[in-house]
Amino acid sequence: MLAFDDNKLASALFGQYGQNLALIERKLDVVADSRGNHVTIEGTREACDQARRVLETLYEQLKNGGEIVQGDVEGAIRQAVAQGSLFDDDPATARTNFADIALRKRTVRARTAGQDAYIRALKRHSLVFGTGPAGTGKTWLAVAHAVSLFERKEVDRIILSRPAVEAGERLGFLPGDMREKVDPYLRPIYDALFDLMDRRVVERAMEENEIEVAPLAFMRGRTLHNAAIILDEAQNTTSMQMKMFLTRLGENSRMIVTGDPSQVDLPPGQTSGLAEAARLLADVEGIGHVAFKNEDVIRHELVAKIVAAYDRAAPPPKAPGSKS
Repeated sequence: MLAFDDNKLASALFGQYGQNLALIERKLDVVADSRGNHVTIEGTREACDQARRVLETLYEQLKNGGEIVQGDVEGAIRQAVAQGSLFDDDPATARTNFADIALRKRTVRARTAGQDAYIRALKRHSLVFGTGPAGTGKTWLAVAHAVSLFERKEVDRIILSRPAVEAGERLGFLPGDMREKVDPYLRPIYDALFDLMDRRVVERAMEENEIEVAPLAFMRGRTLHNAAIILDEAQNTTSMQMKMFLTRLGENSRMIVTGDPSQVDLPPGQTSGLAEAARLLADVEGIGHVAFKNEDVIRHELVAKIVAAYDRAAPPPKAPGSKS
């Protein structure tokens, strides 16, 4: 039996109508019975231990002033399972928590083993490639890391870039100024910024060009010093665009390249700059590579199943030179 000393926090921990406990029961195959600020867990020894760690981790989060949403519960479950399967065999290297990113507005903590490796790579390397399916947090964590560098004044600005080929449009045909032209393509990054920083701070930083929208096609010839630079949806860059972008890296800058190799929108026969760069730079010292898996999907639990179903149904790649 587990007992939590604060009844109000215990209530938040268990969730409205016990929904958090129900999620733990379903994911870990245990039975959790709560009475007041006490909870009894029944199941296998390993599953009960994992459930205990989940509840204790989430309770500490609440005690530190945080809130709990479904994603936090799912993340704590993944963390407990990963610790049990990856770290317990070697107590000397066991981790009590996945890596986190401390921001003024909130603390962002990895929810999966893949995210843990990604955050550690971001902190260790000046250039990091993060690839994998949608919903794994590649872009969101990249923005969080960039914001942390900006808030600690380790960089002077954040530069956001993304190719605008998904809809088959050209920037010149879109209405408005340059920011308005690329806004639709960068909306996921803006959403992350507003989630991680105060909206007024973001808007002021954009007015002062401390947060800059830099369309990929317009970055040629620049050298980017003292900046955190993010290239999102990089699977839609050409080989030349990717080479151009990577060579913009200047003194005291960090660069993060994210993309999903399974969602290339380039014309048929054109090589993805992301795939080529990942292959050519695989063994270059000082560059981090993190490949997310379906297990790292942190959106609704059905998203991982949807991604897996599409992966199973995908036709095998054609051999070079084969005809359709």
